[in-house]
Amino acid sequence: MRIGIMGLGRIGAFHAETLAGLDGVGSLVVTDPVDAATAAVAGRLGAEPAASPEAVLAAGVDGVVIAAATDAHPGLILAAVRAGVPVFCEKPVARTVEESLAVARAVEGSGVEVQIGYNRRFDPGCAAARAAVLGGELGTLHTVRSTTLDPAPPPAAYVAVSGGIFRDCAVHDFDIVRWVTGREVTEVYATGGNRGAAYIAGAGDADTASALLTLDDGTIAVVSNSRHNARGHDVRLEVHGMKDSIAAGRDERLPLRSVEPGAAVPGVAPHHFFLDRFAAAYRAELTAFTEVVAGRRASPCTLADAVEASRIAEACTRSFHEHRPVRLDEIPGGRLRPDPSGGRTG
Repeated sequence: MRIGIMGLGRIGAFHAETLAGLDGVGSLVVTDPVDAATAAVAGRLGAEPAASPEAVLAAGVDGVVIAAATDAHPGLILAAVRAGVPVFCEKPVARTVEESLAVARAVEGSGVEVQIGYNRRFDPGCAAARAAVLGGELGTLHTVRSTTLDPAPPPAAYVAVSGGIFRDCAVHDFDIVRWVTGREVTEVYATGGNRGAAYIAGAGDADTASALLTLDDGTIAVVSNSRHNARGHDVRLEVHGMKDSIAAGRDERLPLRSVEPGAAVPGVAPHHFFLDRFAAAYRAELTAFTEVVAGRRASPCTLADAVEASRIAEACTRSFHEHRPVRLDEIPGGRLRPDPSGGRTG
């Protein structure tokens, strides 16, 4: 098949390399606002350069991958859908919940599949955790813990437009909590602080944050995030039930040092970057998209799923700034809410 790629920054170029290595992909058509980026990726991968997203759509592509700046996502998604071309778009759908809802409603009924890039659904550990939960191995759930600790804060320019730690970072935890448990979040309480980079506080954001999520069956989820984890990129998930407890991300590359006497010292370096931590997940995610394009499966992460993750992030952002619990029914978009236990597997 022929896949178009719109946006060739760090993640777009990474996706281009991944797609070029998939058996089902015959050719790529690539574009970026920076001509040099387009030329570099086209030259390295033997892809066809295009002058614009419109030129990509006119090049006879079977599907498109959108990895452009967030503000471009809504227009690019809708342009591809109008052209009848299946879409993979990196999160978020749009900068705000309201914009994301508008995109979802515009796409509804089009018959064109849209997949949003929440890659943890394709992490083998997270997928195994979901299977254990839905298979009843843990019994009734009572506690979920999801952790994302970055090795270093992003640049000031990125923080200024990121939307804050809950919308930019913790949103991955919110999505995976929904997907693994098959439950919905009904209420949140979030807090945060600043222990390092002054420019993050200056942007009205936190560099370290936690959120308590109450799920619709009474399960409590605890989400922890930080921009300062010098030991590496730490992403873990724990799920505790009445019959058993499990964890994803606790392998020998976990960037956490045990101080227990006699504890074994891992013989490999810890994960230091999200691209190495989730390399297999990204490949599986894009392989799934090629199956969506081929018509062999429905989107494994829909616009409605992405809107719900954004609603939780919005509720946490509001809770953080207003110092109070926030119910999800205070946030627009509940009518789009999908069944998190239905049919979405990695």
